[in-house]
Amino acid sequence: MRKIFPFMLLAAVGSFAHADFAEYLPEAKLKSSDASTWNVGAGMTMKLAHVNAEWVNPYGIAYAKVGAFINGDHEFGGQVGFRYPVILTGTDKNGYYLGVYGGSLKSKKVDNSDEVQYGAGVDLSYVLLNKDRLSTFSVGMGAGSELHDSRGNMILETRPQIQFTYTLSVGF
Repeated sequence: MRKIFPFMLLAAVGSFAHADFAEYLPEAKLKSSDASTWNVGAGMTMKLAHVNAEWVNPYGIAYAKVGAFINGDHEFGGQVGFRYPVILTGTDKNGYYLGVYGGSLKSKKVDNSDEVQYGAGVDLSYVLLNKDRLSTFSVGMGAGSELHDSRGNMILETRPQIQFTYTLSVGF
């Protein structure tokens, strides 16, 4: 009896002290009727010209960008991120979205070849969203990894850097 009593007590308390998973999810602010679920388009993130795919779900907008830097040897780069609607304005789901991103931030010539700086950050976006299109203006603040040349000299250091983005996508 002494060995099974703590187990029975734990089972009894556990059945009363559970929480519903939905209580911990953020508020769903978008509906499937507000926008196309899948959107594709193009844009510019600092010196990264890219094509992008965006997934509109009830909790925000997830995206992936892939492209090439327009400086140097046109190294490939990409980013992934998510934006959560904070303040919605108007009848469409236009408004301010708070987001996070990660991936390629800069391309820099190091030892006669281009190297890519990887990093992550947060952004504040204004999104124009309806059934036909998704347009985003974004300002972000992030930090990237250090880049060193073959002699150990630091070419790019880890420090806060601003990132401007514009994308235009259409739904399908």
